[in-house]
Parts: sequence; C-alpha cells; structure tokens
Amino acid sequence: MHHLPLSLLLFLLCSRAEAGDIIGGTESKPHSRPYMAHLGIVTPQDMLVACVGFLIRRDFVLTAAHCAGKSIMVTLGAHNIKKKEGTWQEIEVVKQFPHPKCNDSTVRHDIKLLKLKGKANLTLAVGTLPLPPQFNFIPPGRMCRMAGWGSTNVQEPGSNTLLEVKLRLMEPQACRHFTTFDHNLPLCVGNPQKTKSAFKGDSGGPLLCTGVAQDIVAYGQSDAKPHAIFTRISHYRPWINKVLKEN
Repeated sequence: MHHLPLSLLLFLLCSRAEAGDIIGGTESKPHSRPYMAHLGIVTPQDMLVACVGFLIRRDFVLTAAHCAGKSIMVTLGAHNIKKKEGTWQEIEVVKQFPHPKCNDSTVRHDIKLLKLKGKANLTLAVGTLPLPPQFNFIPPGRMCRMAGWGSTNVQEPGSNTLLEVKLRLMEPQACRHFTTFDHNLPLCVGNPQKTKSAFKGDSGGPLLCTGVAQDIVAYGQSDAKPHAIFTRISHYRPWINKVLKEN
C-alpha cells in the first residue's frame, strides 16, 4: 500500500505545494465554519494547486508545511470557492513560517504559519478558531469533525463547496503501516470500516474536537481509504506562540 500526502502532487515534501479532499462528507451550511481558509498556491513550476488552512489570528493562518509555493493567496469567507460572494476576503501571504524541523526528507513536523499582508475583518462569515493548550490530550475513540474543499472520490476533482465529515480518532497502533508514523507527534484518524476520510485538497485543514482545532490534515493512503495522518497541534504550541509573539 502506498502512503501519500493529501495533495494534487501526490508526494509529501515540506517545500512543495500539496492538497487533500473529503471522502464521504456532506456539504457544510454556508459560512457555518468562518475560520476556514482556501489557499490558492502558485508553485515554483508555476502550477496552481490548492490547500486548506484556518484563521487563528486576524493576520495569521495555520496550515500544513507541505502547502508551500512561491506565492499564496488566502480566501476567507467562502463557501463555493468558484462563486465569489460579498463575504469573500482575499489576502496575500507575505511570509511563510514552516516548522524549523520540517525538511524535504521527512513527513514529520508538517505544520506552518502564514502571515497575511493585512488583517482580516471579523464578520459573520470570517472568524478565528481557538487552539488547544500545549499538553492537551484527546483520547482514541473520540468523534471529531473536519472540513475542506477536497475531492469527493479518488478520481474526482476538488469540491466547489465546503464539505465536512465526522472522523474517529484511532489507537496509534492502527497506523503502524505508515513507516514514517511517530506515535508521539501525529494522530491516527479514520475508522477503516468506514468510507469517510480526508483526501486530495484537504491538506492543512483543521480537525475539530469539542470546538477546538486539535490537528491538521497531513497525509494518507493513495486509495483514499482510512486511516489518515493528522499533525497534533498541542505539541507545537510553544513554537506557534513564539512566532505569533514575534510577528
């Protein structure tokens, strides 16, 4: 079984742009998730790819480190990413802060902060999402929820409208088939007996447990079947706090 990032490029490198999609999800109520950010990424090869992020401060978006490129445009307040509405706020990214331990040869530390050119206006359609404390622990078995504009099937393109899905946190042993899986940093997500999963186009999106962003979509399997790997945010709170304080 091949283990692939949730990306249009189908391989996970921190310096490359990638994405992921939702399998088995349902359409979100428009603007019910005001923290969601669509990332339009131009790669060094001038390819246009997409990722997801989420607003954690008026001028900062959190996403996956592999959602990278020479330029990124963030769209806030969107439901159908193909139909521009008055709720949209499009803001350029002026600086990317990938985790310093993330490099081209590893899938660990797949987390990044994006500094926006200007501050977002907080509205009913645009808002921030709280992060967990550093030592927060969510036990296996908990049902959580994620959203994104990713693919709805292996051969399908990304969804125009925001989709969401409930996913179960699994025991770490369930992801032992991922050779790069570190039991201390990421979370193993998705019941293999279900068809629901993150996939292409969902990379960088948040996994919410009890209304808090606990994890970030990282990578999964090439056939889109569960499980998928999510980056545990609580482990990186000291680094996140440092970057926010200095910027």
